[in-house]
This record gives sequence, structure tokens and C-alpha cells, in this order.
Amino acid sequence: MRILITGAGRAIGAATAVELTRAGHDVVATARDVSALDDLDAALRLSLDVTDGASVVAALEAAGPLDAVVNNAALNGKGPLESYPIDRIVSMFSTNVFGALRVLQPLLPAWRERGSGVIVNVSSIQGRVATPLDGAYSASKYALESFSETLHYELAHFGIRVIILEPGYTAPGMKMGGRERGDPAYDELWEQWEHTDRVVTGPTGRPGPELVARAVRSAIEDPDTPLRVPVGEDAAMVLGARSALGDAEFEASMREVLGATW
Repeated sequence: MRILITGAGRAIGAATAVELTRAGHDVVATARDVSALDDLDAALRLSLDVTDGASVVAALEAAGPLDAVVNNAALNGKGPLESYPIDRIVSMFSTNVFGALRVLQPLLPAWRERGSGVIVNVSSIQGRVATPLDGAYSASKYALESFSETLHYELAHFGIRVIILEPGYTAPGMKMGGRERGDPAYDELWEQWEHTDRVVTGPTGRPGPELVARAVRSAIEDPDTPLRVPVGEDAAMVLGARSALGDAEFEASMREVLGATW
């Protein structure tokens, strides 16, 4: 299969390019800065800025016919919503949500006509569980999941599969976006939530991005893959609890596990 990956310059995107290439697929690796792809084994390396419509069109034309797309490009950032800059939230949505749709819209008419295609949208555990200080990023992933679910309903009729991957903590993660500390009144919140991943992932720490890469490959190759796929033990645990518990019960459980008093 010929598969385009956005945000392939590092972490999950790069690991996915390696995994799919080793599996025999033709990988079109893309990144905003194409030099980030220099050492990547891929059939084709292209510059692609998912926030720029002209860049998307040019990259898709250069890529040629595709069988699957992995929408992985994303921005993050942390800070209390009380003072989080709106322009940064807009940038996050432009990349994490609208960027995926910019890539898909030019492809879908041809895929619909031929009756096949696979879309893998890389969401996050935070696409279903919002946490303090990650409100902007979490909201963008909630929105990506909503778009993805709608696409599933609209496109399955035409033989196009949509899969939402929901990774937990991975190392390394995406390139860290800006942090907005906000008012000092939030300092204790920062202290309590700064290292929650250590509690959730346990003594072995965060798994590597190869775990997500293998999930991407499975999603593309296995036609029975469900709409949503949690990736990682922490994602399975947290999302399982979120599905089983009501809001108050889940919050109480989360606070107990993390030792959070805020």
C-alpha cells in the first residue's frame, strides 16, 4: 500500500514510517521541515504544512495515488485556560483538527469512487479524558475524534475505513509546545500534575513510539480494526475506567490514584 504520514519527522510519525517501510509498504513521509526526514527510510519525503492549503495540495500531487493516510501532525501546549492565549488555541486546532481535514478532503472523492481507502487519525488518551493544564490540547483531540466518528459514518458506506488511535503517554512525545504558567495561584496545580505520567505508566516509564507505530500498521492492514483503538496499558486502564464510571466516580478514582488534592 502507498501510505502518507503527516508529522513524520520525529517520535510517533518517524517510528510509524520505519514500521510501515519494514512491512513492505511505500511510505510517503511528510513534515513541515523536510530536512527532518533526511535519515528516514521512506519511498518519498515531502514538505507538508497541514495548516497551509497550498502546501497540502502540492504534497498530495507529488505523492500520487494513495491507499491510506496517517494524520499524525500535532501541536501541544500546557497552561490554565484562565489565561491561555486564544491565538495558541487557534494554532493548535488548525494543526490538530483542521490539518487532518485539509489532507483528507482532496483525497476523498477519488477514494469514494474507487471504493477503498484507510484513514488513521492519531488522537490521544486526552481525546476522551480531559485533564488540568492540558485543556487546549485535549479540546483539539476531542474535536478530532468527533470529526473522525462523523467520517466513519459518512464513509464506511463507500468502503473507506476510519480508525482513531488513542495512545497514552509515549517517549519521546511530540515536540513540546509553549507553556503558559498563568497566575501564581496555579503553582500548586502545576506541582501536583507535572509528573502524573510517572504514576500512570509505572516504574518502567513511558513506552516508546514503536508501540503506536505497530498499532498504526495493524489498523491499516486489519480490516476488522474497530473505530477506536486505545494504545498502551495506561490508555487501556484510564479509558476503561472512564467508560465504566460516572463523572464523580471517575474523578474520585483519578484523584486517589494520583494523590491529587487540587
